[in-house]
Amino acid sequence: MAENSVPTGVGSAGPGGLERAPRRLRADAQRNIDALLEAAKAVFTSSGVDAPAKEIADPAGVGVGTLYRHFPQRSDLVKAVYQREVDACADAAPALAAAHEPGVALARWLHRYTEFLATKRGLAAALHSGDPAFDALPAYFMQRLGPALGSLLAAAAASGEIRADIGAKDLLYAVANLSQPAGDDGVAYSQRMVALLIDGLRYGGAHS
Repeated sequence: MAENSVPTGVGSAGPGGLERAPRRLRADAQRNIDALLEAAKAVFTSSGVDAPAKEIADPAGVGVGTLYRHFPQRSDLVKAVYQREVDACADAAPALAAAHEPGVALARWLHRYTEFLATKRGLAAALHSGDPAFDALPAYFMQRLGPALGSLLAAAAASGEIRADIGAKDLLYAVANLSQPAGDDGVAYSQRMVALLIDGLRYGGAHS
């Protein structure tokens, strides 16, 4: 969207006096936000959360002014990236459950979760800075991911594919601890460690 675009909420009326342009502009704004968040995720991972605004705006295909219009403070952008990634990870759970057997859905979600953790490491400098803007994020993390994983665990345990004595909170933290980067392996290392953990979950299941 060009920097001199008509602001959202301003547009010519269609038949019957209905405003049509604002709907289009809102869709444009959402596309810009999505592009900025995707670009910011990549830049934060490669260059850190203090990367120049232009380094984020350019790959998103917008101007720096658009970045600041949507995210006036860097903390606003960091929070939005974090919450978007948490939401995407949480939303993957029901989709995987609908498409796969319970044990496979659980395994695939845990691998998806390790990808989220890689993004979270790119935000670590900001998240651990003590800025009160980020105080609510740990609770958001658990509120969204706890139930998502819990539903997958319950289904896999009910099917006899895994043991039934593992809670979602413990497993979220266990995977996070196993996913600490080792050398240059990055996510590949995390995936190997999670595969071992999944094997452990199967021990003690009715089908083991």
